Parts: sequence; structure tokens; C-alpha cells
Amino acid sequence: MTASLRPGRAVRPHRDDVLIASAGLLGGVVLWAAGVHTQGPRLWNGAWVLVPVVVMAAMEPLRRTAPATALAVGTLALVADQFTRGSVATVVMFTDLVYAAVLYGTPAAARRVPRVTGLLTIAATVGFLAWFRTADALLIGIALGVVGFTPAATGALVRNHRDAAETARLRTRQVALLAEIDRSQAVTAERARMARELHDMVANHLSAIAIHSTAALSLDDARTTRDALTVIRENSVEGLAEMRRLIGILRDSGGGDPEPAAAPSLRALDSLLAQAGTNGAASGLEFVLDDGLPGGRALPAPVELAAYRIVQESLTNALKHASPGRVFVGLAVEPVDGAEELTVTVESLYGDRPGPRAPGSGAGLVGMRERVALLDGVFAAGPVTDGGGRRIWRVRARVPVGTTGTTGTTGTTRITGTAGLLGAAGSARNAGKVREGR
Repeated sequence: MTASLRPGRAVRPHRDDVLIASAGLLGGVVLWAAGVHTQGPRLWNGAWVLVPVVVMAAMEPLRRTAPATALAVGTLALVADQFTRGSVATVVMFTDLVYAAVLYGTPAAARRVPRVTGLLTIAATVGFLAWFRTADALLIGIALGVVGFTPAATGALVRNHRDAAETARLRTRQVALLAEIDRSQAVTAERARMARELHDMVANHLSAIAIHSTAALSLDDARTTRDALTVIRENSVEGLAEMRRLIGILRDSGGGDPEPAAAPSLRALDSLLAQAGTNGAASGLEFVLDDGLPGGRALPAPVELAAYRIVQESLTNALKHASPGRVFVGLAVEPVDGAEELTVTVESLYGDRPGPRAPGSGAGLVGMRERVALLDGVFAAGPVTDGGGRRIWRVRARVPVGTTGTTGTTGTTRITGTAGLLGAAGSARNAGKVREGR
């Protein structure tokens, strides 16, 4: 653990470093008093041996905060100790300074100190062998290796293990952070999916209820009121059934096998348009389905579900906003660059409409756009002008379905009733932003 540096305040040495310095100084004094030395008489005898001990002890508190300075001064003290009778305490504290210089020093120092001490050990061993020409000179090399290279190598080993442990801790924190990000993204995506499903399943029924209840309140006619209440009851029952199914899915804990729920498919579009005609019977709208799907061929389930929900939401928007006239729903599978795309088009008259209207929030367009984006498709919605100069609202979605296949015949089903429709789309990829007024 390194000491903390605070501007304007002196760096306090670590408690363990102070204890090491105190123990080294006390040991040096005790050895001098007991007459224990590492060498015979030298240039400086007597109490001079305590000077390197004191200097070395003074450097021990700096072993973490200034390891390079401590090692440089300690080296000078070790050299000075050679001119005295020598003390084991001086040598031991020097080895600790070498170890600390590698462990707590800069990365450059951690690489340099073991190399320098190793080269000095080798050079000194070879030099003394050449000078004394005896095998006893190897003992000097071994002593130098124990004092210099061994603590340096030990410090490098400990530092490598410490850095590896820190790297592992950082990697663990990063993995935990990524896992939390993934979890948050999964929760957000699931909430968005639930919001789309809830909106698509219930908004159609609630919109019909709102419009017919408004009509029943505004018209003083017993037959009209009875018809409106009949439609309201039918949509209420169907809406409650779908709500129960969704709540059952949400409450399922995964402990048992939940009852499978059939996903809507494009084969149910006739029923969907028939229901829209019933709900909008008073709006003077004519629904037309142009089914250009290949006969007897099933599209991928996610594609069919997305297309069904797009048509369903478009019919709901038509029920809220469309002007009296024809509502066109078109389906087609077309080859594009060696693959196939399903194109869903919904068009209705764009303009003011008489009678009761239900408010819109724009969430339906957002949900449709998200569904198409999840399938790597193209979605657009907005007002356009048709060949006759009329303003229509068009919704168009293009979704990849796979490799090129054989297309079937086109069938047309006509259902009369009411409910103006929002339309969909431009066909350019990543089409521009849509005005979400519906």
C-alpha cells in the first residue's frame, strides 16, 4: 500500500516502514555493542560502524514514498560500510531497500534494477575470479547476488503477481459492469416489447369503445344507442380476454409449462378487417384487402406477427382519425437483390372527419417503427398525394423474409364499414422522420 500524497502537506511514512527502520537501527546498535561485525579492522573502526546503520535506517521510512532516493542513498551508505568493520543490520536494510525500489518504484525502475544488479553480480564474479584466480572468489559473487540481485528479483516477482491480481480485479469489475449494462438493456428491451404488445392488443378495442360511447352520448336515438352499446360490450369482452392473456404471461414464473398462446398471423387479417368494419360502421369507410402473399406459403413467425400488428395498429389509427372513404390494406412479397421482402401498405383518406374522434398519442407509430427495425426492415408513415390529387395517409413497411421463392396469385377481399386508416410509409431505407400526429 502506497502513502497518499496531499498537496501542501508532508508525506507521512507508512507505519510498517517506521517499524522496519526502528528494528534495523536497534539491531545495528545491539550488534555493535556485542562486538559482532562482518569485517576485520578497517579505515574507520569503533563507533563509525553506526553511521551507515543510522543512514540506512533513516532511508527505510522512504522505501514506499521515494524508493529511488532511498536506494541511491542506501547504496552510498553500503559503500561507506565497507570502510568500517561492517554491520549485518546495514546489509539487511539495504536488501530491503532494493526490494522496495522494485516493488514500489516506477515501472522503468522495476525493470532496470534487476538488470543492473544482475549485471553487477556477473561482472564482479568474473572480475574477482580473474583477480584472485581462485574458486573462493565465487563466494564474493554469491554474496553480491544475495545482497543485490536476489531482493531485486524477489521484488519483481511480487510486483508481477500484484499487477496480475490488480488486472484480474479490474477485469472482474469490467465484466460485472458489462453484465449490469446487458441486464439493463435487456430489461429496457423487454419493457418496450411489453409496451408494444399491450398497446397493439388493447388500443384497438379501447378506441372503438371511446368512439361508440361518444356517439351514444351525442345522439338521442334508441337504436343507435343500442348498437353502440353492443359494439362496446363486444370490444370490452375481447379487450379483457387479451389483457388476461398478457397478464398471465407476465405472471408466469417459469416453474411450470405455461399454456401456449397462438401468435396472430396474416391469415387472420380478414377477421381483423371485419371487426374494424363493425367498429366503424357509422364512419362511412370501405375496407379493401389486397392479399398478394404466395398461396399456401407461411412466412417466418416474427415477420407475420410484425405485419399483423402493423395492420392492426393502422386500423386503430384509421378508426380514430381517417376521413370517410376507402381504407386500403395491401400485402405483397417481392424479390429484392436475390432475397424477398414483405411489403405491407395501408392507405386512408387524410383530412378532417365528422363525428366523434378518439385522441392519439403517437405511441402506435413508435411501436410500428420499432417492430420493423428489430427485423432489419424499412418503415415510413405520413401524408402523401395520390394520382388523383387526393391527400392520403400512407403507412408502408418492408421486412426481409428470406431467399427468393415462388409467388402466388393475388386475392382481393372487400369489406364495407367504417374506420379511417392511417397509412404507412416511404420505401427508401431508413426513411425520414414521421410526423406522429396520429
